[in-house]
Amino acid sequence: MTGNVVNLRMARKRKDRAQKEANAEQNRISFGRTKQEKNLTRALNEKQKNFVDAQKLNPEKDD
Repeated sequence: MTGNVVNLRMARKRKDRAQKEANAEQNRISFGRTKQEKNLTRALNEKQKNFVDAQKLNPEKDD
């Protein structure tokens, strides 16, 4: 009738480590891009913006 004895301190630390690892994985996905990949994305976004601006019927004028 006895169950497994759980050390609450160790269980809490194990849970904290798992949470930190999940956060680290998310950060690696979000921020783990090389400079070349960032430059490529920036260039593609600029090219798309220029294309959309060129297709406008009434272009905005900067005065």
